Amino acid sequence: MERKIKLIWEFYGPDAEQTAKHHQIHLEEFAKKENLILDIAGVEYVTEMKWLAYLICMESEMIKVRDALKPLRGELFEE
Repeated sequence: MERKIKLIWEFYGPDAEQTAKHHQIHLEEFAKKENLILDIAGVEYVTEMKWLAYLICMESEMIKVRDALKPLRGELFEE
């Protein structure tokens, strides 16, 4: 079974929440445009001044997404 990868972008500061939510929109648009197998994007609260935006993709698509969007890091996604 192919693994799922969670690609992560971090945002800091008083506007981190709004920036992460806006970035999520672009991640969803990218997933649709590139016909990714998965189109799961979202945001996560870390602290008041730090939020994450993420895109979950299949391992086979990770290199393409990584090279196009330059995430800060990636990790295995466990449901």
